[in-house]
Amino acid sequence: MGTPISIYMITFNNATTIERALKSVTGWADEVIVVDSHSTDNTAEIASRYTEKFYQFDTTNLRDKYQFAQDKCSNEWVMFIDADEWLTEGIKKEIGEVLSFNPLYDGFMVKRRNIYLGREIRFGGWYPDHEIRLYRKDKGGWQGGIHAKVYVHGKIGRLKNYYMHTPYTDTSHQIRTIDRYASAYAEDLFAAKRRFHLFNMFFRPVYRFFRDYIFKLGFLDGIPGMIIMASTMYYVFMKHAKLWEMEKRDEKKGSF
Repeated sequence: MGTPISIYMITFNNATTIERALKSVTGWADEVIVVDSHSTDNTAEIASRYTEKFYQFDTTNLRDKYQFAQDKCSNEWVMFIDADEWLTEGIKKEIGEVLSFNPLYDGFMVKRRNIYLGREIRFGGWYPDHEIRLYRKDKGGWQGGIHAKVYVHGKIGRLKNYYMHTPYTDTSHQIRTIDRYASAYAEDLFAAKRRFHLFNMFFRPVYRFFRDYIFKLGFLDGIPGMIIMASTMYYVFMKHAKLWEMEKRDEKKGSF
């Protein structure tokens, strides 16, 4: 590719997916950065076979970890992918063509397709799925908590092609991830002094059901779509339940 590009990703126990991710960018990107947090599986061993730029960074703050990885990139244009994602030939070709013309844009919104339980998800809350992934390093940076995102100061374009994503290996992996994310989200709410409200715990899961499963046609994704909906409602319910739990624990601590 004519214009140099750095690919970066963060990892933790991603041995089952990281090789596919790295294979999709090795030989295409000019630089591949991997930032791990002392994985206990063989993530580090696999990553080291594909790049010499492998770093360890311990933090519970995903924003800091992503930003650390971005800062390690040496090229003007950077792109991040997660260890459970991979680039298609179509998106790689399009990126090469777009960057070769020195675009006026400072970042690009990129579409993602999700594969879940052997099926591509085409409806519901997971579709459409897109976010800024490709951008000029000096124009972008990470903001937010558990759902940290890249924010770019400049003009944003859109790419036509897509990259792929397999968010969970199975339903057990999904439930474990949901529990971790619900805890982190509740911690963010608690730190921001957002108070628990019974209305949110009861009605927000119901709202997501009607929005994603009925109005956004999530039921057309079959059994996988039904599982996504049930797990989404559980996630929304649990993050408010955990916020309530934190408040009660804090009240008990203050009573002594």
